[in-house]
Amino acid sequence: MPLLEVIALTVADARAAQEGGADRVEVVADMVADGLTPDPEVVARMRQVTSLPMRVMLRANSGFRTTGPELDRLRRAAEDLREAGADGFVLGFLDSFGNVDTAATGKIATVVAPLPWTFHRALDHAADPAAAWPVVRDLAEGSGGADSGMDGGMDTVLTAGSPRGVDAGVETLVRRAAEDPAAAGLIMAGGGLRRKHVAVLAAAGVGKFHVGTAVRPDGSWERPVDAALVREWRTLVAAAARD
Repeated sequence: MPLLEVIALTVADARAAQEGGADRVEVVADMVADGLTPDPEVVARMRQVTSLPMRVMLRANSGFRTTGPELDRLRRAAEDLREAGADGFVLGFLDSFGNVDTAATGKIATVVAPLPWTFHRALDHAADPAAAWPVVRDLAEGSGGADSGMDGGMDTVLTAGSPRGVDAGVETLVRRAAEDPAAAGLIMAGGGLRRKHVAVLAAAGVGKFHVGTAVRPDGSWERPVDAALVREWRTLVAAAARD
């Protein structure tokens, strides 16, 4: 079953995502910084207007490295966000060498358990994304992810295949999915995803798709999510999955 996830910044975004037929929303703040942890009050108001699963970003700065004090704040934020209605999270960190910071990621993953979580595009910004991919893949196996048969844990990897976006990384995504059908179930394509990419990725076994500006008029973060555009993407994703 294909999945369409929509980035929501506001209550209106969450409502429009549901009206358009999205399967899930990723709740973030500050897209100028590529998505930071939102205010729990915003999440609580979103929960009042949508029954969609809400995965909430846990990220304290615009980079992918973090510090001990930031991790402490994120752990506290995770508890507040869970109480506000979050039923999943989005997280992931790199260390000072640009490798996947499994220690920092694990500390937050322990706090959010047993809720499911997504490893975000830190993967694409690793010093060596090809080497980082199996590390992230192992996080899913170790935490009860998509192919483990367990509930909760890491079940999704949000990735464009390249720090430059899906246009540059689509071949990488196709190759990863083709090499490992189980891993294909983890991949959620996002980061400049375009309509032309959907059929190619679906044919390779990718079934999760993530959109932000693509469902906003003029492709602008200044505009709210448009339910009609979400509906068009819902139709596109469903059709690609049937082909």
